Amino acid sequence: MAATPSTMTGLGHGAPPFALPNVFDGETVTLDHFAGRKALLVMFICKHCPYVMHVKPALIQLATDFSRHSLGIVAISSNDAERYPDDSPERLAELAEELHFPLLYDESQEVAKAYRAACTPDFFLYDTDRRLVYRGQLDDSRPGNSKPLTGRDLRAAITAVLTGSPVNPDQHPSVGCSIKWKPRNEPDYF
Repeated sequence: MAATPSTMTGLGHGAPPFALPNVFDGETVTLDHFAGRKALLVMFICKHCPYVMHVKPALIQLATDFSRHSLGIVAISSNDAERYPDDSPERLAELAEELHFPLLYDESQEVAKAYRAACTPDFFLYDTDRRLVYRGQLDDSRPGNSKPLTGRDLRAAITAVLTGSPVNPDQHPSVGCSIKWKPRNEPDYF
């Protein structure tokens, strides 16, 4: 497994808009769907990545634990489905059945570029004004490193936003599989 870190986009940037199909039902989901939420978590995931499969239980638990709070959660898959068929919308729909949040497909990869996503999983947390307040790791657990999967870092950031507290600026990159860019589509921020 080649580990790719997140780009650590500058804090304070606005959430780029999106309008993408939900792999589960084909309905278009936009950034505006989360307008009434105090916080928004945008994550880039896929089905074939061992890093995503490692954190999947923690993501499901996180969504359950914050379900009664004003947190919007959306996952996006931007991988080239032609070269990685497990990440096609049809196969992603199998994963979406297990999740408690929408899983969208970014076929053009333009949304991943706009967010400066680099890996799966890659996490971006926005405040009520949709300004980036956290980008980085779920926690320091990785496949095979025997550290407990707690979601500690991301959970602390979410809790801070929901309670109106400052988010700790000491943030560490997420690490995972690189986004599988279509040929000649790789962004220039690497």
